[in-house]
Amino acid sequence: MDPQTLTNLFACTFSPDPNVQKRAELEIRKLGGQEGLITTVLAIIGNDSVDLATRQAAAVYFKNRVYSSYFVDAAAPRPDQVPIPVSDRNHLKASVLPLIASSPSRAITVQLAGALKNVVARDFPEQWPTLADDVKKLLASGNVNEVHAGCVTALEMVRAFRFRQNNDILPKLVEEFFPTLVNIATQALSNAPAGPSQDVPTIIHLILKTYSTSIILHLTPHQQGTESLVPWGRLLFQVVNLQIPKEAVPEDEDERERSEWWKAKKWAYKILGRLFHRFGNPSQLPSSLQKDYGAFAQHFVSTYAPEIFKIYLQQIELFVSGQAWLSKKCQYRIFTFFTECVKPKSTWALLKPHFETLVSSYVFPQLSFNPAKQEQWDSDPIEFVRTTVDEFEAFDSPVSAATSFLFSLASNRTKSTFLPILGFINRVLQSKPAAPQRYGALNMTAALGPFIMRHPDVKGNMEQFMVQHVLPEFAAAESYMRAVASEVLGTVIKAGLKFSNEQHLHQHFTAVAAAIDDPELPVRVHACLALTEMVTDSQSVRTAVAPQVGKVIQTLLKLSEETDLDILNHCMESMVDTYQTELLPVAAELTARLCETYARLAKDSQVADETDAIDLDSIMDSDANEEKTFAAMGVAKTISTVVNAVDSSPEILAQIQEIIVPIVVLTLENKLLDLLDNMYDLVDALTYKLRSISPSMWPVFELTYKLFKSDAVDFLDEMLPSLDNFVSFGTEMFKARPDYRQMVLDIYQTSITSDHLGENDAVNGCKLAESMLLNLRGHIDDALQPIITTSLSVIPKANTAALTLANLDVLVNAVLYNPAAALHILEQAGSNVAPEFFSKWFEAINTDTRLPRVHDKKLSIVALCALMEVDPSAVPPSIQEGFHNIVSGALKLFQAYPKAVQARQELEAAYQNDSDDEDDEDDSKYLNMNEEDDDVWDEDSAYVEMLANEGQRLREKSAKAENGEDVSDDDDDEDIEEELGYISPLDTVDPYIQFKQALTNFQMKNAQGYQLATTSLTPELQTLLMEVMRIAEEHAAQAATQS
Repeated sequence: MDPQTLTNLFACTFSPDPNVQKRAELEIRKLGGQEGLITTVLAIIGNDSVDLATRQAAAVYFKNRVYSSYFVDAAAPRPDQVPIPVSDRNHLKASVLPLIASSPSRAITVQLAGALKNVVARDFPEQWPTLADDVKKLLASGNVNEVHAGCVTALEMVRAFRFRQNNDILPKLVEEFFPTLVNIATQALSNAPAGPSQDVPTIIHLILKTYSTSIILHLTPHQQGTESLVPWGRLLFQVVNLQIPKEAVPEDEDERERSEWWKAKKWAYKILGRLFHRFGNPSQLPSSLQKDYGAFAQHFVSTYAPEIFKIYLQQIELFVSGQAWLSKKCQYRIFTFFTECVKPKSTWALLKPHFETLVSSYVFPQLSFNPAKQEQWDSDPIEFVRTTVDEFEAFDSPVSAATSFLFSLASNRTKSTFLPILGFINRVLQSKPAAPQRYGALNMTAALGPFIMRHPDVKGNMEQFMVQHVLPEFAAAESYMRAVASEVLGTVIKAGLKFSNEQHLHQHFTAVAAAIDDPELPVRVHACLALTEMVTDSQSVRTAVAPQVGKVIQTLLKLSEETDLDILNHCMESMVDTYQTELLPVAAELTARLCETYARLAKDSQVADETDAIDLDSIMDSDANEEKTFAAMGVAKTISTVVNAVDSSPEILAQIQEIIVPIVVLTLENKLLDLLDNMYDLVDALTYKLRSISPSMWPVFELTYKLFKSDAVDFLDEMLPSLDNFVSFGTEMFKARPDYRQMVLDIYQTSITSDHLGENDAVNGCKLAESMLLNLRGHIDDALQPIITTSLSVIPKANTAALTLANLDVLVNAVLYNPAAALHILEQAGSNVAPEFFSKWFEAINTDTRLPRVHDKKLSIVALCALMEVDPSAVPPSIQEGFHNIVSGALKLFQAYPKAVQARQELEAAYQNDSDDEDDEDDSKYLNMNEEDDDVWDEDSAYVEMLANEGQRLREKSAKAENGEDVSDDDDDEDIEEELGYISPLDTVDPYIQFKQALTNFQMKNAQGYQLATTSLTPELQTLLMEVMRIAEEHAAQAATQS
């Protein structure tokens, strides 16, 4: 490969002419498989005479090539993969470390390091045994560039193995490298120059990042020992305490935040927090981790946690007093640690004397209105709303950490902290301070609203608080005060505030109604949120808004289109749900507006998704505008609410369907997988409520099949309800279209046979096969054999009760569809197949829990009735001996059938009543009223415990599977519950009447079989037979009178 030609091609890849750029990229791709290409690329990267941009382009290509094709799975090669020749691989491993050491820019180093990590993950240690020694040589070098390269390589080696469970490589790397790394960092820190040189802080930053990466999942035995913990602890404390000279960092605060010194400090804070949170907090340590970390946790909490607390408190005091600057990330880490200190008894004893000072001197200023908030309000009001509606929108910000700290104090140490915090808020407001401080106090009130309204000593005073401190702010000159007034009002009403004085309610409603037309966008948004809560909560407000609901909806639509805020979709849903009757005349117009918004957001999200994030780290670090996708999901949910609101008017619903179908087609055609769930919810709702398939909806069926066969094979769970509706309500089309019937059959067979799908998908496929057999009786004769053959293949490999039952139902449906043909196919499938099927079927019939649902029992009863009417000559010899048991089988099902029907009716009633109880939340989730300062174990603690134990169980199960041991787990088989939304042609079948008719025909067609079947019944079943016949006569008489 000619180096100059390749250099020219890389230079063309960033040409301003897109045609030149494209040609160069295609040419490089053609050359990709040539032996020696990677060697030449590495030479270009290392050639100082080549301009930097070209070298960087070569480095990007190198990283992507290694990521996509360094390892090629021979069992499943991808068409775009061209293996890298062995000679190039060997040259790569020999060259990459020297190239990192001589890299002219961080941008090139990042690309080389990314490639290195992928090679390490595949080849170390077996195929690259010299790497560890090479790294040690670099770390021991006196050349700062080589030490830097050693640090970069050590980091990438740790990153390559950071997520591997039960691996022995990472502990060895830690033991080999970390003593040297901590010494390098300690010496660099003690000799750090005061000037702007970035060499020392970069190396410290890399070393601390390496340590942090190593403790994501585990803390190795070496790291738990004092020989490691002491030097690393000393280094971390030194970095945290380091006062960085002004001349060593940029003047601009944003640039300073990104500087290497402050990155190093950020990683020091992060490590100390991780050590405490994950491994060093005995009161919160999950039981499954006690064996590995119990002793370490006790040592850490008694020896290191108090020192961390003391140092962090000093840092906050210096920051609050203006003596020192703290980056936002470091503030976040400090208060995350303080929050972790609230629940353990030992650390709460340290924190308790200081919490009031921390709330007043740090939390309050963070939640007050400051110049940074004012700048955001002016320059990006939408982002201001996003972060004020949800403090955790920027989850790693000081505001979110301060808010979490406030929540933790209020909920976990209520007796000690709650009233003092509220007292502080009241003192601030009563002192009549300037607007920014009033904002802070009301902002804290909004944050604590759910806690306030659940506290028995406080909630009764909230109405007077609102009148005195909140209502006047609706008329404040400062727009942000009008916004926070609406926020407080909406929060406390949602949390349960009921105005005892109707005049007070009217005053607040009038203020909110006026705020909806405020000139400032954040005020309008918060006013809409507050009004939604008032409408939901108060009948008088609902009545007052009703004449103006059209205007309110228009305002919400306009705001939603301006901001793409998902929270406004919730407002819209509530309004539509509340004012269904009033909105019927404008439902089509409203849907059209919502569909326009959805289409715009969906297209925007598609553009954002077309980024080339090609590896795990890029994907994890990318911020590819997920907000557009979430906003589109929210709009789709609002459209669903409109659909539900107009289901009383089929004409309007049909009109709305025609408006919605294009956005469904848009989503499916563009393969917007993140939005499929929402779209299939809409398709399901429309087809189910209309009980028909319109001509415009059939392209959705065709696109669904294409998607399933390409990009969305694992979305069958989302597709199934819609597919079932297509079959159930579009039977005439399926009868006329053999290609449609073949599509559904193919989806079923793929769900069973595809290696990409699991048992839940197979269950869904079985449900689809059931739908075909029940709804297309007499029209899928050619599909009966492939369905039975596919279903028989499932029997030996089904591991869960759900799949075993679903598959059995398919075979029983096949018998019901055409008993004689099904028996013939079973007999032809093998000498023992038919008897084995009947044996398993009757085993299920005779076991109480094996046919648990009404549908399962009725299906088997009706199928057994169909067998009674089969001509005796059609019964295969292999099952003739036991064929008479079909009558006793049906009677045994009748024994349990009434109880199953009753249980289903009770479940339906309970489901109807569930919505009444949704808002009854347990106050103990919010408040801990215990007097004692013991360890706190709350829902969050229990959740972490559950996750850790489940992770441990899955790891043990995986290890057993790798060793060839049995991994069957009874716990995996959950109870199979009634599917209340499921409808089928069997719903109109009366099993008692069907049984009576079938038994009569059985007697006429097969007198000998009938006599054997009835005389072999036990006395109990003979009595039941008479009862079933009596009920059948009653039901037949009732049906006759009704008709």
